[in-house]
Amino acid sequence: MIFNTPQRLSLFGAIPVIVFAFWMAYSSFVRAELSLEITTEGLKQIPLAMLPFANERDLTTAVSPIVIADLQRTGLFRQADVSGVNPIPTETSQLKLAEWRAKQATAVLMGSATIEHDGKIKIRYVLVDVATEQEKLIEVISVAPSQLRGAAHRIADAVYEKLTGEKGVFSTKISYIVKDGPSYQLRVADADAYNERTILSSKEPIISPKWSPDGSRMAYVTFELKRPLVVVQNLSTGARKVVANFRGNNSAPAWSPDGKRLAVTLSRDGIAQIYTIDAEGLEQPRRLMTTRAIDTEAVFTPDGKSILFTSDRGGSPQIYKIPVEGGTAQRLTFTGNYNVSPRLSPDGKKLVFIQQNGSAFRVMLQDLDTNQLQNMSDNALDESPSFSPNGRMILYASRANGKGVLALVSADGRVRQKFSTQAGDVYEPAWGPLQ
Repeated sequence: MIFNTPQRLSLFGAIPVIVFAFWMAYSSFVRAELSLEITTEGLKQIPLAMLPFANERDLTTAVSPIVIADLQRTGLFRQADVSGVNPIPTETSQLKLAEWRAKQATAVLMGSATIEHDGKIKIRYVLVDVATEQEKLIEVISVAPSQLRGAAHRIADAVYEKLTGEKGVFSTKISYIVKDGPSYQLRVADADAYNERTILSSKEPIISPKWSPDGSRMAYVTFELKRPLVVVQNLSTGARKVVANFRGNNSAPAWSPDGKRLAVTLSRDGIAQIYTIDAEGLEQPRRLMTTRAIDTEAVFTPDGKSILFTSDRGGSPQIYKIPVEGGTAQRLTFTGNYNVSPRLSPDGKKLVFIQQNGSAFRVMLQDLDTNQLQNMSDNALDESPSFSPNGRMILYASRANGKGVLALVSADGRVRQKFSTQAGDVYEPAWGPLQ
């Protein structure tokens, strides 16, 4: 949420103080203790028969459970009945398709895993359409044992795309910030919250992580020098570069679609305003507009031609749009007195943001063509919404049963999920791009 740093608590009165208290209260992932709750509302699911891969019990990580877990998390798939199948087939010729029609399975996914002489794992899988009796996918991949989870995500992506016609996002990454005692950690994990790693640890706050369009860099705000600075970090090498270190506040970075520029909020000239800078921090900032209002939380439209932002120019925080070269700002939100944290869907047609309703902060989705609004969350304190790269899911931070969780909701509001753990404080999740 935009007004949740120590430097910005007083910008809009008492509400940000409440937000800040919430901001410090989230729980983090612990891989061994991760649990997932999925609920669906009136959604027709594809019955997919996911069969155990032959020999995967010999592997350090079984592949088929990860594949079906990925697909089930979308809410679009359910595991068809596979009971009574013996022996378990691994080839199309071994399938008794009449049996699978009786089980009402739309497709069967089967395969095998072989440990090769060099220690790598060869995985062969086949996806068969039960109705047409056609092999829709056949692939063989070879990976190191440490890459088995990644291989499973790749398989899930391929199956998802073949059966839905859309890109899967199981091989993507998410980021989030964890406060663990006196330490703040910026972490990156797989989309299912496994394989997490810390890319920065600090005794001072870290906020506003944003992925570069190609997923190779992360921009964020750090208080390591006791004041906010915008930093860009290479995720492969760990190399870091300060790109905004001006007098006053340096905050809220957002990448341009080509990855060459950032929009940032600076108070170098007094009140907080939006500027654009090159991603290397080599050029002087260019101020987008000059107002007496607080303008912040910029985000580029997918075509790079416009910027959405939050401003109190109308008396309360609302979301506006302006051409990237400057000009007249257009107000986009009119329902409610507190609308912040704009994020656009990958196709630019939908806007997700946080709206205050009484004492509650909820995730809202707005169709930009019709201006129709939909409440996407049902808790009292939600923040930091972020679209998946295919636009199908929205990741955000929330609370449940007195503890912090990361939550997901499908863009149609029918599928809701909560990642629950037992330790840490997590905030500001962000979904990375397609890999």
